[in-house]
Amino acid sequence: MNENTFKERLKLFFIKNQRSSLRIRLFNFSLKLLSCFLYIIRVLLENPSQGNEWSHIFWVNRSLPLWGLQVSVALISLFETILLGYLSYKGNIWEQILRIPFILEIINAVPFIISIFWPSLRNLFVPVFLNCWLAKHALENMINDLHRAIQRTQSAMFNQVLILISTLLCLIFTCICGIQHLERIGKKLNLFDSLYFCIVTFSTVGFGDVTPETWSSKLFVVAMICVALVVLPIQFEQLAYLWMERQKSGGNYSRHRAQTEKHVVLCVSSLKIDLLMDFLNEFYAHPRLQDYYVVILCPTEMDVQVRRVLQIPMWSQRVIYLQGSALKDQDLLRAKMDDAEACFILSSRCEVDRTSSDHQTILRAWAVKDFAPNCPLYVQILKPENKFHIKFADHVVCEEEFKYAMLALNCICPATSTLITLLVHTSRGQEGQQSPEQWQKMYGRCSGNEVYHIVLEESTFFAEYEGKSFTYASFHAHKKFGVCLIGIRREDNKNILLNPGPRCIMNATDICFYINITKEENSAFKNHDHQKKSNVSRSFYHGPSRLPVHSIIASMGTVAIDLQDTSCRSASGPTLSLPSEGNKEVRRPSIAPVLEVADTSSIQTCDLLSDQSEDETTPDEEMSSNVEYAKGYPPYSPYIGSSPTFCHLLHEKVPFCCLRLDKSCQHNCYEDAKAYGFKNKLIIVAAETAGNGLYNFIVPLRAYYRPKKELNPVILLLDNPLDDLLRCGVTFAANMVVVDKESTMSAEEDYMADAKTIVNVQTLFRLFSSLSIITELTHPANMRFMQFRAKDCYSLALSKLEKKERERGSNLAFMFRLPFAAGRVFSISMLDTLLYQSFVKDYMISITRLLLGLDTTPGSGFLCSMKITEDDLWIRTYARLYQKLCSSTGDVPIGIYRTESQKLTTSECREIASQSQISISVEEWEDTKDAKEQGHHRSNHRNSTSSDQSDHPLLRRKSMQWARRLSRKGPKHSGKTAEKITQQRLNLYRRSERQELAELVKNRMKHLGLSTVGYDEMNDHQSTLSYILINPSPDTRLELNDVVYLIRPDPLAYLPNGEPSRKNSICNTTGQDSREETQL
Repeated sequence: MNENTFKERLKLFFIKNQRSSLRIRLFNFSLKLLSCFLYIIRVLLENPSQGNEWSHIFWVNRSLPLWGLQVSVALISLFETILLGYLSYKGNIWEQILRIPFILEIINAVPFIISIFWPSLRNLFVPVFLNCWLAKHALENMINDLHRAIQRTQSAMFNQVLILISTLLCLIFTCICGIQHLERIGKKLNLFDSLYFCIVTFSTVGFGDVTPETWSSKLFVVAMICVALVVLPIQFEQLAYLWMERQKSGGNYSRHRAQTEKHVVLCVSSLKIDLLMDFLNEFYAHPRLQDYYVVILCPTEMDVQVRRVLQIPMWSQRVIYLQGSALKDQDLLRAKMDDAEACFILSSRCEVDRTSSDHQTILRAWAVKDFAPNCPLYVQILKPENKFHIKFADHVVCEEEFKYAMLALNCICPATSTLITLLVHTSRGQEGQQSPEQWQKMYGRCSGNEVYHIVLEESTFFAEYEGKSFTYASFHAHKKFGVCLIGIRREDNKNILLNPGPRCIMNATDICFYINITKEENSAFKNHDHQKKSNVSRSFYHGPSRLPVHSIIASMGTVAIDLQDTSCRSASGPTLSLPSEGNKEVRRPSIAPVLEVADTSSIQTCDLLSDQSEDETTPDEEMSSNVEYAKGYPPYSPYIGSSPTFCHLLHEKVPFCCLRLDKSCQHNCYEDAKAYGFKNKLIIVAAETAGNGLYNFIVPLRAYYRPKKELNPVILLLDNPLDDLLRCGVTFAANMVVVDKESTMSAEEDYMADAKTIVNVQTLFRLFSSLSIITELTHPANMRFMQFRAKDCYSLALSKLEKKERERGSNLAFMFRLPFAAGRVFSISMLDTLLYQSFVKDYMISITRLLLGLDTTPGSGFLCSMKITEDDLWIRTYARLYQKLCSSTGDVPIGIYRTESQKLTTSECREIASQSQISISVEEWEDTKDAKEQGHHRSNHRNSTSSDQSDHPLLRRKSMQWARRLSRKGPKHSGKTAEKITQQRLNLYRRSERQELAELVKNRMKHLGLSTVGYDEMNDHQSTLSYILINPSPDTRLELNDVVYLIRPDPLAYLPNGEPSRKNSICNTTGQDSREETQL
């Protein structure tokens, strides 16, 4: 047989083959342990010899059977060592001989083999206890072979801990055996005493009751301590390094915990403290999620602030941070993604290239779907054009879609962004309850309203309304329980219908969606006779049989009332007219009852494809506006996945040259907005680029249910220098929408991402104080800088209130800031909670999209508003308004937008100034008053103390007083020229900063050839405050200029079967060529 072939076969069996090599290692490890065990037996069987002769160190008493076993073990070990050395020989024999394991093997095995041929050496002492180090070496090799055999790698932490423990055991065992043997000529210590001495010594306790006596044992102890001081720190250092690295990477999420406990995974590219706290506060706000674990998978190292937060006991037991990538299966396996209840994938909105951020999000979503196809995905995307790549996800929130839709609805329904933000945040409704101001208490209490759901037949609120109309159930549930029923979902249909109207009859299996402070299951209402009432109601209203209208009215016990008017109505708002004059003499005005079942005879068919507002226009207006628009679907979609919306369209496409407002072309000669002569006020959008998201801004402003006479011209301003602002009509615009600049979103300091937007808005606010500015920021904390006034006392008071609410643990501490409460600013990051809340309420994204007009479902209503005028104050309360709307137009009110004047006295202002250590001049604070009030305050200021005057910050005022004193002390016979100069100087000092800005704007308008008529430099909104009351109590009093949020039924739902459908309507108006383009 060829020697090379035989050697290769042996090498394959002993080394290369993982399973056979593992068996050899295990056998070798067992041999070494057996040799150490035989040494302990020999020590225990040996009788301590008398005397202190050195011969006791070299010779021991060893019985013949024990000697035979030790010789056998030595022969096998030496043979195996020589064979493995031969198989691993690579040309350098000294490399094999000088290895420490080989030297130890020779020391422990060769003397036993020699004693076979020389019997007098059978009792020679051999340090067999050193085989423990060979056992440690065999254990390390065995673990490596085990990993190769099972194709699975244990953590490096496990290996290092195993090595450290084995090293420590070998040191202790060597010291025990060495001390015991060397003390044979001393105190004759046994193994237990040696163990006691070693533990006391290595633990640095050192009692001193057991000590070595001979110089040899003392020298051995010194050597072992030196070895321990060298070996153990190295092992501990490696262990500490691995532990720190594991802490950075997060280790693994336990498989046992994943199978016994529920967890969700949060995948982000970079984790900031604000994002983390928003997620944790919203996720754990729901009681049934308290036992869930949150596993964070992030490729970057944990931030210092995040690490500090995750060490808080409340989060350290429930939140696990893993450093890794969602694109690696190993990291997904570490997070146990296949066992997760859900996976949240968030985009980094602070990136300069938002498209690149979306691409990373898409890859993460694909990787998770590939690894765990059954794991529900909750994905946040930034650009709408990238949405179709993640269509497979269970829930998707597109940031730009929601951002532009809320900005657009803020122009139609004021503070829609605040309304949506408060609805999607989980709150207890306790914010502002400690405030002395009534509006903050009402606003804070109503902010606790959220959207909940329940099956009709299981509900205490709605079960009795089975078989009755939706508007009847909504009104009576609000009147009886204070809940606002806003929509339903049929059992056989997945679509949610917001306010399906009076024709919709409630079924027992319908899922009801309502707004309330708390869900019904947690409320205090108990309905003991629910079954009885439901049976009675079913007996009266079962199937198509209905009571006559006059019977229903008679059963209500009401006289002198109006019948339900469900005829065709204007889309601009319901007409809340008073009853006839004759009824006023008998009793106070009354409102028609809400019918249990809609009276079909009173519902008239409307031609909804023609605008009802056209009937109210004059013949001159008809000539200019009636021929311009048609209703239908937009012929082109800017991106895949946009929801088609029925809206107003032009008959013909406008040439591109006519879209430039500041440049004339061959079709028109206009160069500014004033020259166009728009009937309605403008809506100006200041954006960096005209992205696809603007589609979601324009469509709600051109929706089919908006009357033509109320359509506002939309001007897109891609750059906003003063000249361009004046040309596009900023002085007579209804709203100025400022979109956050994407190019500035990435900054060294995260919160500086909004710096450019904030300063631009502040400039607009100072130049055009009467302009309604609506903007969106990246960080909610920066909202306090909107319309910033450093010495405004009311803002300082609200700042103190915000700090107190944050200390109380409120998630909505920023809600009392006046710009946010009034709906002039919002942060799209607030809508992150919409994605988190959809884990518990899977319908929230659909309801929010319906409210914002991003989705249109046939039969579902839409969000609009109406303003309370003096003619409507006869209704008095919110409950009567609810009844009036439900009985006349079928609208469902969901809240009130109220505007009040600020109420802060001068003493309160001074108190706040002293507490905040800010020198505030009362005269400057009231500088916004008219000229008469300014003069009055100046006279009061002259009577103030000298200390107040010394602290006055305005040098101009001091100069005025100095000029007055000089004029009083001057000679009476001064000339007319000096008096004229003095008067001019005084007028210059009296001119306020606002007047200077107004003069600057007017001079610039004159330079551009624009008319200054209508520019009101003194009017601003600083003297008023606005806020939202979501689902207020029924006895809430209505006030003048209140704006009521309504969910209006879909007008097209009243079309009979014979009328043309939505898709066919555009074909009748735009011709045959566009038919195929509109079939989306």
